[in-house]
Amino acid sequence: MSTVHAGPEGSTATPPVLPGEVKLEVVVVPVSDVEEALRFYESLGWRLDADFAVDDGYRVVQFTPPGSTCSIIFGEGVTSAAPGSFEGLQLTVYDIDTARADLIGRGVDVSEPFHDVTGVFHHAGSTERLSGPAPNHADYGSFASFSDPDGNGWLLQEVKTRLPGR
Repeated sequence: MSTVHAGPEGSTATPPVLPGEVKLEVVVVPVSDVEEALRFYESLGWRLDADFAVDDGYRVVQFTPPGSTCSIIFGEGVTSAAPGSFEGLQLTVYDIDTARADLIGRGVDVSEPFHDVTGVFHHAGSTERLSGPAPNHADYGSFASFSDPDGNGWLLQEVKTRLPGR
């Protein structure tokens, strides 16, 4: 199977990388079952960019979340990392409640919103979590978590107004 999906008619590509810039383009996510992972990420409403079965034991599947300039790749022969070993893969959303409701509507098991006791970021795992969104839904402070079928951990983080320079 070899599939490359083009963007919508009339869409424009992201600007090229300029001198001095370094852009995060792809995160390789370790999975055990490519077909199961493909169905899961497709169910999230992410765009399937490519699915290349190059040869036996080598397959590259790429998805991009809506509005993101960074994609994920998984497949066969693309990483030696243990399936399910990634945690803290972060997705920034405008409204955490709306994003949670969308994922739940797609059949994803998503945690209740939480914030960290420090109010800064979040501790590893589930320690130091306080139930509910950050006070006043403070930008960068509210989170919810979910996992893919292998247990790779994803976080939603609510940001309505970015800090200067972001």
